[in-house]
Amino acid sequence: MEFSSKLLERAVIEMSQLPGIGKRTALRLVLHMLRQPKEQTLALSEALKTMRNDVKFCKSCHNISDIEMCEICSNVNRNQSIICIVEDIRDVMAIENTSSFKGLYHVLGGKISPMDGIGPHDLNIESLVNKVKEGNVKELIFALSSTMEGDTTNFYIYKQIQDYEIFTSTIARGISVGDELEYADEITLGRSITNRIPFESSIKS
Repeated sequence: MEFSSKLLERAVIEMSQLPGIGKRTALRLVLHMLRQPKEQTLALSEALKTMRNDVKFCKSCHNISDIEMCEICSNVNRNQSIICIVEDIRDVMAIENTSSFKGLYHVLGGKISPMDGIGPHDLNIESLVNKVKEGNVKELIFALSSTMEGDTTNFYIYKQIQDYEIFTSTIARGISVGDELEYADEITLGRSITNRIPFESSIKS
């Protein structure tokens, strides 16, 4: 792809680094921004810069937040004794959209995947186990995607906390095997949360 401007080429190259964006799509987006008022493009640039510099991770659940303790964790109306374990912020958003869950979350930041070089110590598992050790958590809900990596991560966490007095459950398999939570419709996901089953049953099945 030949460019008449090095500045344009650099912008296209940077834009094409985004997932799912090839160089042709990147060029179309960059040209679109060039046609917009300068203020609009600068506003986008400033929003991205501010987000990258100022965004925080909740010190309790590791969710992305503007403050040290996210709004969900600091909400006194949430059930503090139930924690839903998810892979990332997209899963939190998907479950919150169902309005079916009123507990807290714990964002792992990924799944155990030896093929990708991701082990237990690369995820936010230790802080979850520490929460269980404190004795205030009554139930853990495993809400990772039903893939081999998700099931491996669930089982690893289960083995870490099985000696403590805590109930473990997993979302009902209204979500097809291999599906990611963020792509499930709200009704199906909501029912999967509400109709969750004991984790031990999912191991036996």
